[in-house]
Amino acid sequence: MKIQQTNSNSLFENIAELLNEARRTVLRSINKTMVYTYYEIGRMIVEDEQDGKDRADYGKQLITDISKKLTMEFGKGFSVTNIKQMRSFYQIYSKGQTLSDEFNLSWSHYLKLMRIDDENERRFYEIESYKNNWSLRELQRQYDTALYTRLALSRNKDEILKLSTKGQILEQPQDAVKDPYILEFLGLNEYSEYSESDLEQKLIDKLEHFLLELGTGFTFVARQKRITFEEKHFRIDLVFYNRILKCFVLIDLKIGELKHQDIGQMQMYVNYYDRKMRLQDENKTIGIILCQDKNEAVVQYTLPENNEQIFASKYLTVLPSKETLKQLLENN
Repeated sequence: MKIQQTNSNSLFENIAELLNEARRTVLRSINKTMVYTYYEIGRMIVEDEQDGKDRADYGKQLITDISKKLTMEFGKGFSVTNIKQMRSFYQIYSKGQTLSDEFNLSWSHYLKLMRIDDENERRFYEIESYKNNWSLRELQRQYDTALYTRLALSRNKDEILKLSTKGQILEQPQDAVKDPYILEFLGLNEYSEYSESDLEQKLIDKLEHFLLELGTGFTFVARQKRITFEEKHFRIDLVFYNRILKCFVLIDLKIGELKHQDIGQMQMYVNYYDRKMRLQDENKTIGIILCQDKNEAVVQYTLPENNEQIFASKYLTVLPSKETLKQLLENN
């Protein structure tokens, strides 16, 4: 009897998953059709406007008339504002985009993307939204925290172009590092007092959010990972693994200004993982020190010139204003 119950539960779960996937497929299909339809409506309006371009008020009157007639025929969703958005959608995306021919995102996503003036930046967020299955809220957060700018500042012109055509590609350790990291999801006030253990616990509590901020390919491995040699014990705050780079990523949390001893400690952790934990087919370990403040000269002269493993990045616990974030990025 127990075996039958177990089989019944398993069968139910399989059928439920099949039905849920069918629903998701139907929703994706409906969404794709709707977005493509709005694109076509925009195209038809633009082409009609072009035919009547000698009349100054033609376009404005056309949209008003179309809005009234469509609303009478099909109900809500065809206000003058919505019709204008469809027209803008065609005008922006008829120029040729990376994923736009397939329209893989929701209409709400495209409404947000259309408000991004820079074409390269817009393409980047479109690609990353699709690759990482970002919700509209996550897209908004990544835009508000200037993800594109944070990544672009550490790249040359060719690499920036890659961001707009392929999104974030992890090919070397530097590609996985941001500066600063924005941790506003922790709910910590800018001037609140907290310990390193408090910060660590907050990150664990909001691990899903932290993984999104870390970026593509990260999986959580351990917290307070103890390593021992010569009867001395040390603990690494957070250990992750990046599936794309095929390497461990160690994170140490520091309150206040970064000291050269902190960098030396991370170097020890990285060396230990490279020599004791890393497999032959894995790449060298990356160490990231998250700190509230850092002196670039201390980082530069503590680390070797050919350093490709140890990185120091600031973190912010509140979402800064665009002006503050821009200034911060320019000073890095």
